[in-house]
Amino acid sequence: MKFGISTFVADDGIDPVSLARAIEERGFTALSVAEHTQIPARRESPFPGGGEMPAKYYRSLDPFVTLAAAAAVTSTIELITGVALLIQRDPIITAKEAASIDLVSGGRFVLGVGAGWNLEEMRQHGTNPKTRGALLDERIEAIKALWTTEPAEYHGKHVDFEPLYMRPKPVRQPHPPIFIGGGSDATVRRVIRHGAGWISNPLPPERLATLIDAMRDGSGGDVPLAMFGAPIDPEYWRAAEELGFDQLGLMLPTVPRDESLRLLDDYAARVAQYR
Repeated sequence: MKFGISTFVADDGIDPVSLARAIEERGFTALSVAEHTQIPARRESPFPGGGEMPAKYYRSLDPFVTLAAAAAVTSTIELITGVALLIQRDPIITAKEAASIDLVSGGRFVLGVGAGWNLEEMRQHGTNPKTRGALLDERIEAIKALWTTEPAEYHGKHVDFEPLYMRPKPVRQPHPPIFIGGGSDATVRRVIRHGAGWISNPLPPERLATLIDAMRDGSGGDVPLAMFGAPIDPEYWRAAEELGFDQLGLMLPTVPRDESLRLLDDYAARVAQYR
């Protein structure tokens, strides 16, 4: 099992270049970054973590810009959107941004996507929360078409475009890995439908096991497993490893540069001791 770092890269925390270099220098295998484009001032959707929503949710940098900066100063780590809110993104632009990062990085990009939880946020993008699942499915399919065919076209209920040319194509063939985030039965069905991997949150091991079994039963085989926000807890790491997780993204708080570097040193020491 590999260990990466997951975080919200924000305007009041460590910068993307320093962060990416530090992650690679300490032997971590990936950088996974979250996305929220904005947070509506008036909200009804409860924050999943309980209590007040941290400011990092609206202060976070664009994940594709962040990962492009990281790609330019690293050579080994995977660059993961954990997750991009594809229901709030144009699929043609997203496909181009993702393929561009994959090209710049030499084939190290991983597209993690999700349906989101903040209903007010998605409404401000013109997305109907009631149909966001179907929209996500079509945008995933459309991006695959844009990555793998030329000219590419897609015709669905929510996404529809005539044949077009779009370059660059991704380096990794047939396309970069796609992971789907979430922890619901709908997530299980979506992972199976798209032959995707799963990015989980740090759920209790019993819940992880239930969801993984359902994915494996439905797909007839192994499902690539990754986690965003894993706790700094070797016992939890062991449980995840026994469940078949390929990579854990250890949660790095959004803090200034010096504090981030101290935490990364501590994480690296704990991982070395675990191994």
